[in-house]
Amino acid sequence: MRKVYSLQIQYPEQTREFNSRLTKTGRRSLSHSISQSSTDSNSSGDSDAENLEDEVSPRDRLQINFKGNKDFCVKNIKLADYGRQEIELAEDEMTALMALRKSAQGEKPLAGAKIVGCTHVTAQTAVLLETLMVLGAQCRWAACNIYSTQDEVAAALAEQDFPVFAWKGESEDDFWSCIDHCVNVEGWEPNMILDDGGDMTHWIYKKYPHLFKKVKGIVEESITGIHRLHHLSKAGKLCVPAINVNDSVTKQKFDNLYCCRESILDSLKRTADVMFGGKQVAICGYGEVGKGCSAALKAMGSVVYVTEIDPICALQACMDGLRLAKLGDVVSQVDIVITCTGNKNVVLREHMDLMKNGCVVCNMGRSNTEIDVTSLRTPELAWQHVRAQVDHIIWPDGKRVVLLAEGRVLNLSSSTVPIYVLSITATTQALALIELFNAPEGRYKQDVYLLPKKLDEYVASLHLQTFDAHLTELTDDQAKYMGLNKYGPFKPSFYRY
Repeated sequence: MRKVYSLQIQYPEQTREFNSRLTKTGRRSLSHSISQSSTDSNSSGDSDAENLEDEVSPRDRLQINFKGNKDFCVKNIKLADYGRQEIELAEDEMTALMALRKSAQGEKPLAGAKIVGCTHVTAQTAVLLETLMVLGAQCRWAACNIYSTQDEVAAALAEQDFPVFAWKGESEDDFWSCIDHCVNVEGWEPNMILDDGGDMTHWIYKKYPHLFKKVKGIVEESITGIHRLHHLSKAGKLCVPAINVNDSVTKQKFDNLYCCRESILDSLKRTADVMFGGKQVAICGYGEVGKGCSAALKAMGSVVYVTEIDPICALQACMDGLRLAKLGDVVSQVDIVITCTGNKNVVLREHMDLMKNGCVVCNMGRSNTEIDVTSLRTPELAWQHVRAQVDHIIWPDGKRVVLLAEGRVLNLSSSTVPIYVLSITATTQALALIELFNAPEGRYKQDVYLLPKKLDEYVASLHLQTFDAHLTELTDDQAKYMGLNKYGPFKPSFYRY
């Protein structure tokens, strides 16, 4: 049997070790405060020369870690100690991923794997990357979002001799340069890709297509990246197998639905200082992200309109007590517009021309193309930067539209995502990498696959102990009656939760 199954996944037995490892309360807020205070304390104690150094682009500065290596590019290597504290706090919350690390480290199921990745560079991602290394992989990493990078965490990884290329606020040119530095290195070629949005995959196809001769597979976690992979597959251009972890049940429900249900409120409060009771809100898209945002805002007393192209999702919105409408019909009366589609050009200039004064516009979908921000960069409109992630776009008549995070993903740019949710996503990614890397030749074709249901259930099983939850076990007779293995999988792949 393959290595991934040699971990002897049997849920009731393996998860008992978590009974005494419940997460510590208050760690998320403490982690965030350390992140903020680390930056503040570092800058307040710096000399003028050091502050001047920080103003220079990381691409133009030579930084060296304690081993004398310089194969990285981060904002400031001096932040490493603060980043290490953040990573250690994240480990306390990511108990399932840490258990996977412990159970598989002896086997080294990723020995020989050379993983190139493009995801958010945060403390939680660092726990995943260090887990991959413990399991035998070599990794090189870039950021998929220029606003979500935690500079102190990137510094901690670089200090640990991890090739990471990311800093908060990269320019577009810096963004692609960092991705290129991950891939274009002498004497090292990737054989696995972990992507969030498809940018790494796109860059390799565009610049270094020959590398796909050695790549065994791609793991992608975003709806935008999955769309890109399906387009490649339909065009006959997908030359390696890929696992879609975005649509694994654990990732989709927790990262998209439950996470967004909590983080949308936090993000809007931090940026726009908005009160939700009585506000009229238009939510574009009623997938898992849209469902989470809608539920949160409705519970706070907002009047929620939903726009949808899918009649099934639209019917769900109606049954949930929401108002289905076209954006053009309600955009002039709503107070907040939130995009949750993963598509492009959802909110156009013509919509924003109709918005009332003070309307807040933001994006919770994966792509930064949902709001047509480019159309706002014209001579007749003035931009007023209010504070981090908040811009007022001023029309000639004095009307102001409040644009958050310049149309990028709001909760990742302006808030924090609960570590527990990221533990689920990271565990799913790790198992998908193990599955693809160890799959016998011919098991996966050059197509896009869902994570095997047994592994999806395993991820959920590992996290149940956070709640001191106890699964009911089927008897042999019950399992036979249902036609199931008593240890799963319990649902067919086509089952919709």
